[in-house]
Amino acid sequence: MDSKTKKLALIGAAIVVVGAGVTMALQAFNENLVFFFSPTQVAAKEAPEGRTFRLGGVVEPGSVERQKDGVTVTFKITDTAQSVPVLYKGILPDLFSEGQGVVAQGKLDSAGLFTASEVLAKHDENYMPPEAAKALEDAHKAGVAKKAAEEAAKQNVKS
Repeated sequence: MDSKTKKLALIGAAIVVVGAGVTMALQAFNENLVFFFSPTQVAAKEAPEGRTFRLGGVVEPGSVERQKDGVTVTFKITDTAQSVPVLYKGILPDLFSEGQGVVAQGKLDSAGLFTASEVLAKHDENYMPPEAAKALEDAHKAGVAKKAAEEAAKQNVKS
């Protein structure tokens, strides 16, 4: 084997090793990537089943139920347009309560139940995660527009 062939073989091997490293790094990054979805997006089937993502909104008043084991809690997260049932086993944050902003990380099953592995509550009177605040604002705007359209339709029927 002459020196030119050895150089080409070494360069080819280096390219294969670097390519394999980049592929493994991108695959690890993709597996750890966590997206945010609102309850409206979950209801519209935009959220992936069986894959970890974050669900944000407000804890629906009257929906919190604590099981007798002391660590299992079920509740609903709402964006005022849609609600998603959540199951969580663990100790909830001190600031967790009905009507408060929350972001839960977990997986959605085929029945529509979100099993949370982590629950984060807002930390003061004025804070809500930006994604949750935007989801609530979008749902509110959609609800206002829908009500206005319904009122206009009622007025047209009366005329």
